Amino acid sequence: MKGDSLEHNESAKKLCVSLVPIFNHLDHSEQVDVAKTSRSKTYEKKEIIFQAGDPSEYLYIVHRGKVKIYNLSESGKEQLIRILNPGDFMGELSVFTDELLTSYAETVERTEICAIHKNDLQEFLVEKPTISFKILAESSKRLKDAEKSIERLSSKDVEKRLASYLMEQVEKKTNSGAASEIILPMSKKDLAKDLASYIGSTQETLSRRLTSFEEKGWIKQTGQRKIKLIDMEALQDIVE
Repeated sequence: MKGDSLEHNESAKKLCVSLVPIFNHLDHSEQVDVAKTSRSKTYEKKEIIFQAGDPSEYLYIVHRGKVKIYNLSESGKEQLIRILNPGDFMGELSVFTDELLTSYAETVERTEICAIHKNDLQEFLVEKPTISFKILAESSKRLKDAEKSIERLSSKDVEKRLASYLMEQVEKKTNSGAASEIILPMSKKDLAKDLASYIGSTQETLSRRLTSFEEKGWIKQTGQRKIKLIDMEALQDIVE
């Protein structure tokens, strides 16, 4: 794990572990055992946690803050993969493979991370195989999201890519309805850049498409990160 300043606050690490879906089904004593093997570190904004080419050694858990996962093209262009919030984790493939990491993890804001070394985690998997199923379930979900992203990016039509992304955000909400408000996961300052990167567009083109959607009455931008989807059928027609 990069960095020399590692904190060993047991109660903080216990809370960190309890936030994660792959561990929160364990009882208190088991969560404490997992927490004891973890190490924690605080990263400042825009600090790299890991990068492509680094060895795959840790399961990283976001305790506080926000992290973005992205790839870099040969030209150096950033392609956003996902945004992680408290309770989310990354590096889970370290449990099953010794291959080098292929993506970058960078903090969006000041962030606290706790990390569990693969050797320690593998011991827990032997004792508690349910953890393996939780990890596989999350990996399957991410694979499905990745397939959707590939399908979306294969379209040359930015309007279709944007509509597809907005619809996907609604699908992730449990209380979606005829008019659904979504909160974009990107930070306010980097929203345009990150969203454009995620859908494979430029900031200028993204801005024009959002304005066009609003003028047509399909959406309403209700804040810097909030968008209300008003005409779901119109957006679905674009996607199809």
